[in-house]
Amino acid sequence: MKNIFALVTLLSAGLLYGQLNTEVYLCTISTTDSILQLSKPTNISNNKGYDNQPSFYSDNTVLFASTRNGQTDIASYQIDEKKMHWITDTPIGSEYSPLKIPSKEEISAIRLDTPGLQRLYGYDSATGQSRVLLKNLKVGYHLWYSKDILVATVLVENRMDLVVSNLKEGTTHTMQKNVGRSLHKIPNTDLISYISKETDTWSIKSLQPISGATKELTTLFSPIEDMCWLADGTILIPYGKYIAKFKYDVDKQWGIFWQFNEEEVNNISRLKVSDSGNILALVAEVSPRIIVQKQVDSFNNENLDAFVNCYAADVLVQNFPADSLYTGRETMKENYERFFANNPRTQVEVKKRIVYNNSVIDEEKVTQAGKVNWQAAIYEVRNGLIQSMAFIHGKRNNAAVEAVVQKQLEAYNNRDIDAFLETYSEDVQVFRYPNKLDYEGKEKMRAQYEGFFKQAKGLHCEIKQRIVIANKVIDEEYITVNGANGSSAVAIYEVNKGKISKVTFVD
Repeated sequence: MKNIFALVTLLSAGLLYGQLNTEVYLCTISTTDSILQLSKPTNISNNKGYDNQPSFYSDNTVLFASTRNGQTDIASYQIDEKKMHWITDTPIGSEYSPLKIPSKEEISAIRLDTPGLQRLYGYDSATGQSRVLLKNLKVGYHLWYSKDILVATVLVENRMDLVVSNLKEGTTHTMQKNVGRSLHKIPNTDLISYISKETDTWSIKSLQPISGATKELTTLFSPIEDMCWLADGTILIPYGKYIAKFKYDVDKQWGIFWQFNEEEVNNISRLKVSDSGNILALVAEVSPRIIVQKQVDSFNNENLDAFVNCYAADVLVQNFPADSLYTGRETMKENYERFFANNPRTQVEVKKRIVYNNSVIDEEKVTQAGKVNWQAAIYEVRNGLIQSMAFIHGKRNNAAVEAVVQKQLEAYNNRDIDAFLETYSEDVQVFRYPNKLDYEGKEKMRAQYEGFFKQAKGLHCEIKQRIVIANKVIDEEYITVNGANGSSAVAIYEVNKGKISKVTFVD
């Protein structure tokens, strides 16, 4: 039953470059008993579409790129007024990655012009009037080291190179080839940091822009594109719904700084801390719930293009757990084009929905030509698209199957190891979704849970939602010990011959 393996499985944050449906959030950073805390995130963009690349013009003003009217412009958000204002409105192009220019009432931003040019511009903060800052470099991302010295990643062939430009002297020097997008000043130093991709193991390095001296600070446990610094020298990086931390001159390994339980904070892709160190800006994809509901609505409206555009190009469609039906959005489009033609006015009604990390599990009532069928659909959403969809078909609310799973739940809450194991078959298998085997056999399950039951006083599992279909029970679980803050899990139980023969945990 319940997931008691690692506290957290570190998820690699996917590389997020596309125009995804993202939002910008702010969190206040405070200290309680010498421990840093984050407030509940506040959505400051509230815009359908792409909102990204936040930076701080001041402790009261946040800049970010935001989509409107088919283009991306620069917006500012006044924290005290809780109001958003538009700074640019460029008919011939879109702007990205806004930053304040030191010692000036100007911002800089990357403009992607409709003719295809990609250059760095300066904009008057009040009027929005623009001027070209760098004509001959295709700047991807940039950082102001001083009012005259710019550190930038420049697109060269199929990579980005790290370049330092002295705008006053008109000089440009390449410091390293193949780097990432994240550029930051290192607090209390004259250095900046960047992500090096020189080897298969990416690392965070420092650079002194004047002398050109570099130093490796730490390696990354996964190819992660974004990071930021706290004032005390702690590095923060995003992955999934978590923020990891590493103090490069103290820590030996990465730890967890914060876990977001809010459904709307999903797949964090960018982090930025204000100069005062009191505010954290982050970018996250919208909840997978929104993506999945969009495809349900598109299906019911028989809008084929809108429906298939909710899916990744290499989407995998299968019967649970891993019986592949087909792959690819083009094949999906062909299949559903025939389906809509042969089965008009088919409707899907979502009766129950579980949203957990990147997964959405729906209990769906399908009405087709007056006939009702039931199914559970398991959707995996990443980078704003449904990456896989798995079906479970069959009769719903099987009382005998549910009774077995309920019995093991009660034994779990009573910490009765024998009664708990009695609900499982001798050769029970425990998987990670969809079909990665963790272990097999009742004796190994005893080894997993017996000591845990003895140590976990006040253990309680609450079922938030339950879907029962065919011989499977899908539970959304919330586990606490002695009333402390708990953890969530989603488990799929398969019952055969009156025993639980298989458990699959959804990560």
